[in-house]
Amino acid sequence: MTVRERHVRTRLLPPLGGDAPGLLLAALGVAAALAVHQAVPAVPKLTAAVVLGVGAAHLPGLRPVVRGVARPGLSTAGKRLMRIGIVLLGLKLSLGDVLGLGWATVAMVLAVVAATFAGTWWLGRRLGLPGDQPLLVATGYSICGASAIGAVSQAAGSDEEDAAASVALVTLCGTLAIAVLPLLQHPLGLGEAEFGRWVGASVHDVGQVVATAQTGGAGALREAVLVKLMRVMLLAPLVAGVVVAVRRSRAGRGEGGGKAAARPPIVPLFVAGFLAMIVLRTTGVLPDRALTLAADAQELLLAAALFGLGSAVHLPTLLRTGGRIALLGLASWVMIAGVSYAGVLITT
Repeated sequence: MTVRERHVRTRLLPPLGGDAPGLLLAALGVAAALAVHQAVPAVPKLTAAVVLGVGAAHLPGLRPVVRGVARPGLSTAGKRLMRIGIVLLGLKLSLGDVLGLGWATVAMVLAVVAATFAGTWWLGRRLGLPGDQPLLVATGYSICGASAIGAVSQAAGSDEEDAAASVALVTLCGTLAIAVLPLLQHPLGLGEAEFGRWVGASVHDVGQVVATAQTGGAGALREAVLVKLMRVMLLAPLVAGVVVAVRRSRAGRGEGGGKAAARPPIVPLFVAGFLAMIVLRTTGVLPDRALTLAADAQELLLAAALFGLGSAVHLPTLLRTGGRIALLGLASWVMIAGVSYAGVLITT
């Protein structure tokens, strides 16, 4: 091959660098997650993506790639693709559907979210979990699992390992809910609608809610999705509250000058996009085909983001706080299940 031919080939096929290797690996991870879901439909795609990401980070053959050349792209997937996915998540929400649940259910959901968030955050601090883990675990349990953790970690500037450990814990407990909650429906005396509302108020991720509620019938699934999406709506005010707290914390530490100029906006751009998509969905101008395509794109983007976050999990580090974070996860799981069960009984 001549020098000119090599030059032309280099221009047409530039060597992979920057984000490309990591994004390619994330795409392969999404394809593998889809295959797992096809083979075992009970396993949600997003759950499979997180688990595969953790596995890729610890397989001897892939570990050097994940920690080396692929790390920038995987981090980009965990951050930027997560933001885009959260924006598209807004298209699943309609103000009319949520208000149709009734004010009693709205009050119940607000109480469940507030109690779970405050209780989990307080207990995580008492257990001495490092960094932003108490905040992120509280967010994931109270709002919408990994998506909420991604949004709040972006707003707070959290460490990637804190976000990854929190995602791993919330994903594990949400996956266990798929098997455990259907077994409790009849012993707890819950009808189809009541079971759906309990699942929607207590299970973390939207995909896990669907997988759990569908065991109770079509009515249970509808109620679960509506209640769950109402919890998702609370993501925007929670992120705004976190940003305000971050600003005050920086001011209390006397961080001025350049850092003050770079302080995060109260409503980050991706949260504003999330709210805009809710308004757009409420107008009814989008055809069903567009909503379906957006839902598919949102799931693929979140799967890639969760694969990226999963690949940042370092199990030896996680095991050093494993007992404490597992205790927090169990306590928070019992808390949200108990509070939401009481709320469903009171409001039905």
